[in-house]
Amino acid sequence: MAESKSLQLAVPGLPVSDEELVRRVQKGNSVAFEELVRRYERKVYNIAYRILGNEEEAVEALQDTFLRAYRFIPRFRFKSSFYTWLYRIATNVSLTRLRRRKAQETVSLDEPVKNTDDLVFDLPDTGQTPEQAFQQKRLREKLQEAVKSLPEDYRAVVILRDIEGLSNEEVSKILKISIPAVKSRLHRGRLALREKLVKFL
Repeated sequence: MAESKSLQLAVPGLPVSDEELVRRVQKGNSVAFEELVRRYERKVYNIAYRILGNEEEAVEALQDTFLRAYRFIPRFRFKSSFYTWLYRIATNVSLTRLRRRKAQETVSLDEPVKNTDDLVFDLPDTGQTPEQAFQQKRLREKLQEAVKSLPEDYRAVVILRDIEGLSNEEVSKILKISIPAVKSRLHRGRLALREKLVKFL
């Protein structure tokens, strides 16, 4: 009996696991892939935007990431979690775009920053005076500028570890570097951010 194209719950009331969705995609179920996109498109966009610092490029990187994921998902062998595998694609796509851009032009660090309101470092806005709200907005902008100005290797680690909240082991798998290398780059990246932000804290 052919597998239904609709997403049937493995256990009533519980969502289908990523692993099960991937297996269904590998059997030709396109609806299962649409569910994976729904689950991870915001996370993938955030990674792309924080690496690239540009909305239009982040959208293009998002589309490219899922196109590549769909193309290569038949080769997925479940040696890592799906999201680790997907984040690796997103990071590689974004870094490739960043390198290509840097080869073509000089990026201005004074370029206005957009859509920084969803950064993990944000503080709650409740009960703020207009002056406090302005200072917080200014800090968010400076934080995004500081992240954007980090060297590529440090930027990727800081985004994945501190902003996306992944573990050192997960970052190691995504970037294909050792855990000590993750810790070293994270330490150096944090120091660089602190130097850039110290006068605003």
